[in-house]
Amino acid sequence: MECSDSLVTMNGTQVSYIGHDCDDLPEFLGERYGHLAKRLDLSFNQLRSLAGLKAFTGLEELVVDNNLLGNDLQLPRLPTLHTLTLNKNQVTDIEVLLEHLAMTTPSLQYLSLLGNEACPNQLVSQDKDEDDYQRYRYFVLHKLPTLKFLDTRKVLKAEQQEAVARGAFMKVVKPKSPDMAQQLVCSMKNKESKELLLL
Repeated sequence: MECSDSLVTMNGTQVSYIGHDCDDLPEFLGERYGHLAKRLDLSFNQLRSLAGLKAFTGLEELVVDNNLLGNDLQLPRLPTLHTLTLNKNQVTDIEVLLEHLAMTTPSLQYLSLLGNEACPNQLVSQDKDEDDYQRYRYFVLHKLPTLKFLDTRKVLKAEQQEAVARGAFMKVVKPKSPDMAQQLVCSMKNKESKELLLL
């Protein structure tokens, strides 16, 4: 793909490189715009890596919606980043992502993960409900207590308190196969039967 300034939209400190089907961040973006950009929008590409972000030292907002970013996502340390939207990517392991973000984005206040399997809502899976989504919110807030907004909703004080008290135990876990789910149900029923016999 041709890499040129004509593919980039710049408005003040906002840089957009949208819809160019690139799977890596083009080098020229960092070289030409890294020192200027406060907001970077890389939506609607085919990104699998964000390795070229090291040049964006003063980044405050990063939008990487509708890409192919997965569990191997690696960000450089971005101390001033306060907004990150990763909507509609391929993130499945929420814990790995949150631990990485806690280390690399200490100023993060707004995070959106809608449309990823790791975010259990009805955009991704019809078998998820509001309880699953709320447990996810508690778990995320436990791992990233500085968040003010998560997905499309403001973080409430009651949610912060619940996240501190029980967030570590709120990870939504889904069995890897239907057979495992059935075994888990049978195991739980057997355990309950044994406990009743002991009474």
